[in-house]
Amino acid sequence: MKILVVEDEHRIASYIKKGLELKSNVVDVAHDGQEGYDLASSEGYDVIILDRMLPRMDGVSICKNLRSEGIHTPILMLTAKVEVAERVEGLDAGADDYLPKPFAFAELLSRVRALARRPKQLEQTVLAVGDLKLNTINYEVVRAGIKIDLSKKEFALLEFLLRHKGKIMSAEQIIEQVWSYDSEALPNTAQVYIGYLRNKIDKAFPKAKRLIQTVRGFGYKISG
Repeated sequence: MKILVVEDEHRIASYIKKGLELKSNVVDVAHDGQEGYDLASSEGYDVIILDRMLPRMDGVSICKNLRSEGIHTPILMLTAKVEVAERVEGLDAGADDYLPKPFAFAELLSRVRALARRPKQLEQTVLAVGDLKLNTINYEVVRAGIKIDLSKKEFALLEFLLRHKGKIMSAEQIIEQVWSYDSEALPNTAQVYIGYLRNKIDKAFPKAKRLIQTVRGFGYKISG
């Protein structure tokens, strides 16, 4: 998944980012409300983790603005405020769930997964093409009944291609969605990782159909 964390406390933001990345997620971080709003309104995220009290634009305002623009990315709001009225205000503004501070990371992770599994994505927890299957819950990849070990970035890249099965994705689109917006990844990084994936899911199965295809001048696609 690609997740946006909007949190002005750098220690907490770093803690959340590191924990989520250990679970094979791509994580962008914004440390003030305006930056968070700009990212949330211009990039595609699966879940937004949003602090309520932020400089430049508070979490409630961010929620209202995103929902008024038709952006319905699930939002988990973090808050030090525990009063019922405060929680109701956030939910009425468009937040999908609330988590008070301090919190256990295991609970935050569980809530993020629950938001990502809401009805529109229920059928996407297992992605497949041909005899290749990827499970987004247990991070297992199998082809022809054989388990394939992938690095975190290889898994994220394969998931991205499978979610756009049959569509040509440019190197720029791959970098934008699989790497963080502030990473130093270059377009040829996508080519390198496509090569890594090919070695593991195509070349390792010489008698099977090649699944990853290069469309010269345009990008890459996966199809069965």
